[in-house]
Amino acid sequence: MSNYLFVYDLVQFCGHSWIFTNMIIRFMSFGKDSLADTFYSIGLVMRLCQLLSVLEILHILTGIDKSRLLPRFLQITERIIVLFVVINSQEEVQGKYIVCILFFLWNLLDVVRYTYNMLARMGIYYPALTWLNFSLCVPLYPLSVLAKAFAICVSLPYFESFGTYSIELPFPLAFSIYFPYVLKTYLPLLFIGMCFNIQNLFSERKAHLGTSDIKRKRS
Repeated sequence: MSNYLFVYDLVQFCGHSWIFTNMIIRFMSFGKDSLADTFYSIGLVMRLCQLLSVLEILHILTGIDKSRLLPRFLQITERIIVLFVVINSQEEVQGKYIVCILFFLWNLLDVVRYTYNMLARMGIYYPALTWLNFSLCVPLYPLSVLAKAFAICVSLPYFESFGTYSIELPFPLAFSIYFPYVLKTYLPLLFIGMCFNIQNLFSERKAHLGTSDIKRKRS
């Protein structure tokens, strides 16, 4: 199973590295003009990588990955909801700058994480990479959650105008779902999940870096 997990991490690393490199090169070549069509240029690969990440939940459930289930489940579902339900369904949102910012944060985190995971499968640990893996996510994950929330807020007028995902059943059922209300209800849940995940990130950082930090202080 370690070989399978290594191949999985390698595939994800290649996908996110391609996206991250593509974004950097496009920005250096076209400047701000590249931000508006980020989704159109890398959206397909981004969606494939995020769909593939659902396997990580199965890895934990089957016991081949020892990570905690709930934090990983929350992070994956957050991305799936924002990417597929919010951004992918509204073409007007796809051209917003917030999509570029969100993709940049996601891919920066994932390039580091999958690099660390690949090397860890082989028993290779670089102190600088270990520190980066467990430290970078502490400031960037909350920023990505704020970007997700902003993307949801930006999308609300379009969901209200087009009625996407809103359902109204005729009499005698007389049942309706107004999807903008669903998104507004999800926003506080998003921040509650963020608080839980931040606590988990700090505990993971302490578990992996706490000993070395103590040694540096004593020295």
